[in-house]
Amino acid sequence: PADYYEMKAAVKAIAAYNGPVYVRLGRLAIETINDESYQFELGKGVTLRDGKDITIVATGLMVAEAIEAGKMLEEKGIDARIINIHTIKPLDEQLVCKAAQETGKIITVEEHSVIGGLGDAVCAAVNVGSNGCQVVKMGVHDVYGHSGPGGDLITEFGLRAANIVEEALKLL
Repeated sequence: PADYYEMKAAVKAIAAYNGPVYVRLGRLAIETINDESYQFELGKGVTLRDGKDITIVATGLMVAEAIEAGKMLEEKGIDARIINIHTIKPLDEQLVCKAAQETGKIITVEEHSVIGGLGDAVCAAVNVGSNGCQVVKMGVHDVYGHSGPGGDLITEFGLRAANIVEEALKLL
């Protein structure tokens, strides 16, 4: 979940779900992007900002960084679509594929290994290479993880808004 309200709504949704569920929670205090009215639906992503030039698909703690990156890109004249994917399995393939078709460029952002996570799920959904969509996966790149202050680790692994902007500019 991207914030307190999404976590609260997710817990209610999974309590009502009949089957196994895995929820990954971050430990950092993060900005609130939702409010009490937020509705969580398993397998349905949320478009937080529409855009035509590039799509940033983020999950969990990285959603706030993606939103900030979108603002920074806007200052540079780049119209970035921001999507919150709170459920990786099942992935909202319809939303992701629509973004792939409309922008042709996707950056996935996760504070998790890029192997077997959001980035791989998005690549599988858009069938990278066959439709001309380019995807850049930002996350932990096949290195042994370690502990430390959460904010420092996000910086160390290059997952700040400024890093997302840098990748977007390269991709564009």
